[in-house]
Amino acid sequence: MRHLVNFKDWAPQEVGFLIGKAIEAKKEPAKYRTALEDKSLAMIFQKTSTRTRVSFEVAMTQLGGHALYIDWLTTQFKLADIGDEARYLSRNVDCIVARLKRNVDLVKMASASRVPVINGCDDMYHPCQAIADLMTVKEHRGELKGLKLVYIGVHNNVCNSLIEACTMTGMHIVVVTPIMHEPAQDLELLEKAKKTGLYHSTLDVKAAVKDADVVYTDTWVDMELFLDPKFKEEKEKRVKLMMPYQINSKLMEGSDALIMHDMPIHRSYEISGEMVEASNSVIYEQAENRLHSEKAILLKLLNKI
Repeated sequence: MRHLVNFKDWAPQEVGFLIGKAIEAKKEPAKYRTALEDKSLAMIFQKTSTRTRVSFEVAMTQLGGHALYIDWLTTQFKLADIGDEARYLSRNVDCIVARLKRNVDLVKMASASRVPVINGCDDMYHPCQAIADLMTVKEHRGELKGLKLVYIGVHNNVCNSLIEACTMTGMHIVVVTPIMHEPAQDLELLEKAKKTGLYHSTLDVKAAVKDADVVYTDTWVDMELFLDPKFKEEKEKRVKLMMPYQINSKLMEGSDALIMHDMPIHRSYEISGEMVEASNSVIYEQAENRLHSEKAILLKLLNKI
């Protein structure tokens, strides 16, 4: 039985296989229309969501299965031991996707479950997003090996999973991250990435994007905190520090790099509105590809491919 918590126990060829199968599932949806017939997916959400919930729920429907959305606050997960609840839940379903606030809780859930657990996003990793991201790049560029992706923003869960996925598929990744989101810090991951020779860090954003094939950004403030008055001071501090790193026409002048953002977008913060709508922006296609990559992940973990 396999889980997808991050990519640490996945081989590079397995990550490449998932990306290829996601593209196949997009091109030939009828091929897997009944692949998960009579299978059920429990979707546990402690964090808010648009893309993760929609993509997994629709993916299960289009694969012939059933998805059960579970709001954390309406369950006993908030009152009981997470391991006990996971042991019970996994006796009723074939797979679990969990979108939790803390990676330690996700790990505990996976350890207790008798069925595969998929990380739908936590404070350290977002592997499902990375598969959709590289799927999108491969669709547009044909291959991944040798390409250069530049991530600009706060070093967070999305950044970690991109570092893992890029280095495993032969892509160069340069991170321009003036701020480290402390809960996302993973020194083991960074040390492993450095040894590949494919991972680099810089604060020279203009030089970084000069020969980039992909320029990627994410929100500077976690989605749950963006409108939280308690976080107002920290938000203002981050915005002031990060504004010189905004993806805008001045930064991207002369570049035909793909522009990516995992959404939700905060226009005029991490990216200008004109760059969201630019001809080389693939943001909405990237978001759509969550559906197809989710299909590949489910099929792989449930041994249907």
